[in-house]
Amino acid sequence: MRSVWSGNLAFGLVSIPVKLGAAVSSHKIGFRQVHLPDLGRVRYQKTCEVDHKVLSASDIGRAYETPDDQLVPLSDDELQALPLPTAKTIEVHGFLDTATVDSMQLDTPYFLAPSSPAANKPYVLMREALSRSGKAAVGKFAMRNSEHLALITSRDDVLVLQTLRWPDELNSAAEAAPKGRVNISDNELRLADTLIDALGEADLSAFHDEYAQAVEALVTAKLEGAELPPAGEEAAGGQVVDLMSALAASVEAAKSGAAPEGQAPSEDATVTRLRPTGRKTAAKKTANGQGADRKKAPAKKAAASAKSATSGSTPSKPSTPKSSAPKSDVSAPEPAAPESAASKKTGAKKTPAKKTAAKKTASKRRAG
Repeated sequence: MRSVWSGNLAFGLVSIPVKLGAAVSSHKIGFRQVHLPDLGRVRYQKTCEVDHKVLSASDIGRAYETPDDQLVPLSDDELQALPLPTAKTIEVHGFLDTATVDSMQLDTPYFLAPSSPAANKPYVLMREALSRSGKAAVGKFAMRNSEHLALITSRDDVLVLQTLRWPDELNSAAEAAPKGRVNISDNELRLADTLIDALGEADLSAFHDEYAQAVEALVTAKLEGAELPPAGEEAAGGQVVDLMSALAASVEAAKSGAAPEGQAPSEDATVTRLRPTGRKTAAKKTANGQGADRKKAPAKKAAASAKSATSGSTPSKPSTPKSSAPKSDVSAPEPAAPESAASKKTGAKKTPAKKTAAKKTASKRRAG
């Protein structure tokens, strides 16, 4: 393990010689800046802004800039001689439950290792003590021109030191919170709970860096002169218009096995039926209104037929509604009996009784 710091871990009167090594590594892709015509690497030179000379490492020192823009030179020896007990010692000041530590404070993890065989016994003693208590030790130490707050825990066979951000380094979350009142319905909350159950527990070991793999595949293809990998599809963007529909679709996708990488769908999840959205509700009301008008139409026609029969005019043939139409709640009068073929002719022709009465009236006029 490559050491980045060495000193003592002070546990009361017990002093444990330790060294600090990186507990994590990064596979972040690094690129070089090059001159495109000849692929020559671009170099940056450090120059002095006063005399514009190019400087070497031996020409460069450090200085502290005061608020009034004064520069105070500080040498490495002066910094090393600072009267700080944490310069070479991690002193334990107390213990706490790891659950009480704000996750936003957690910074970089390191492995603490005994720096000599003589340190093995006190090292194992502290490791086992922390493991039995279930607590973490809190201390401070100075490294790389900064003093750090540290959390020391027991993990398997080693001690792990995790640097913490100072409490006053945590910014307020007030500016990130949504502004104004946001109303969430019980149905939306229940459906969100269902989606959480459907997606299931995440397995962090199943995740991997696809970007790094894609870059490596691209570089390999270019070196070998092979066909370049196909371009990936862009993720759909935009605003979610119907939150309930989006939640329901997410639940269906999770139940069908289309869960995100590293997540397993749950078989106990249920889908809550959604209420119709605003547009669907309006369309349904319009359809219901049209249906009501259709229901009333046969009743209106039947009432008109009855009125015609009462007034003595020849009634028209009532329209019979289709059997598929819903029955109306309005009870319509029975339609008049169907007329004979002769009576269906125009009402301008007189009946035989009316013709006889007309002839008698004409005879009386002639006699008079």
